[in-house]
Amino acid sequence: MPTSIARSGGVSAGRAASVPWFARITRSHTLKPVKLTGRGSSGSNPDDPSAQDGPGQDRPAQEQSVQPAGHTPGKGRPTPKRNEARRGARAPLMPPPMTKAEARARKKALKAEQRKKPKMSKEERKRFNAESRSRANERRARMMAGDEDYLLPRDRGKTRKLARNYVDARRNLAGMFMPLALLVLLTLFMPPDIQAVITLGMMVFLIFMIVEGIVLGRQISNRVRERFPDSDDTGLGIGWYAFVRATQIRRLRVPKPQARPGDAV
Repeated sequence: MPTSIARSGGVSAGRAASVPWFARITRSHTLKPVKLTGRGSSGSNPDDPSAQDGPGQDRPAQEQSVQPAGHTPGKGRPTPKRNEARRGARAPLMPPPMTKAEARARKKALKAEQRKKPKMSKEERKRFNAESRSRANERRARMMAGDEDYLLPRDRGKTRKLARNYVDARRNLAGMFMPLALLVLLTLFMPPDIQAVITLGMMVFLIFMIVEGIVLGRQISNRVRERFPDSDDTGLGIGWYAFVRATQIRRLRVPKPQARPGDAV
């Protein structure tokens, strides 16, 4: 027995001697016996949800439910994108058919509803189309005559009428803009020398037209302030409106000119 003990002691001592010194230092300085902050004990189950809770697990439920005054509770879902919201707003009331048979049944039902509606005869259809054309022509005639009830929103008001009459009562250099623009397009089929001359002349004309537009806008704005001091339709808005009308051909202006060139406005 003592011999066996001695042998075993010798073997263990030999093994200990064979182990390097740095391995023994590493084994002796492990962190197994150290308890780290925020972790459970060595005997706790990692799958236990109670062991994985944070530091606030011991707080009462009443404390955790208290929120600041400006707190807004979440919706529980992400905010939809704009295209998704529009797609949802345009979605049909009825769900799409799931099978071809259901689609055919809906088509037949729609045709049956259309058949129940009374159909117009050829004479009634002609009469209806004629009435529609007459109403459209009447609306256009009144709009061209300057009737306030049929004008576009941009043309309504006393200030806009004054601006139109002021522009129509004089001959403007800007009225030649469209004919000269067509001439510039025709120069594409002309020799380069002629194109250069016409392009240079067009640039000079544009400079004079811009100067005339600025002067015209100021004159109309001052005239509106004199006639209608309580109106807010002054400045750049009324000036640009008058300049755009001045660049149009006289026969194509809407509504039609109610003042002749040279009339006092």
